[in-house]
Amino acid sequence: MSEKELIEACQKGVRKAQQLLYDRYSPKMFGLCRRYLRKREDAEDVLIDGFYKVLTHIQQYQGNGSFEGWIRRIMVNEALMFLRKRQPFQWTDELHPNMDMQYRASIEDELAAQDILRLLNDLPPGYRTIFNLYVIEGYKHREIADMLGISINTSKSQLILAKKRLRAMVIKNEGGRVGSE
Repeated sequence: MSEKELIEACQKGVRKAQQLLYDRYSPKMFGLCRRYLRKREDAEDVLIDGFYKVLTHIQQYQGNGSFEGWIRRIMVNEALMFLRKRQPFQWTDELHPNMDMQYRASIEDELAAQDILRLLNDLPPGYRTIFNLYVIEGYKHREIADMLGISINTSKSQLILAKKRLRAMVIKNEGGRVGSE
């Protein structure tokens, strides 16, 4: 079944199509949820809530842009709402405006995906969320600031501090296992 046919069938409420949509997109979306949430059970809850929203609001998808991207945005929003409800963000102070905002070569390309997930799980929720939104999801600092109700500079400083913390964790764990299970 093509994506277009699948969407149309889901818009008509066909149960088999809804199951197929879930089966097709849930593995990737679960990975997205796990990047934001430390506990597997929390990620599963967000995934289920996210797919409930996808299926109850599928009439709103007009075919503009990627369908997977539309689902992804719903999942990110669900993860952020979950974090706001259960784990209020604790932001660190913003970096001094004159501080050098440059950062050397990124570490995210040097690690396997599983290692990154382990490292992200060890970051505080604020760092982890900003890192995910900026580096992995590709949001701009202005968009992140609007989503989270923070300043653009707070978003930038959280990203810099997250990368510094990740770098320190990588250096500390070099040669051994990265992060904790």
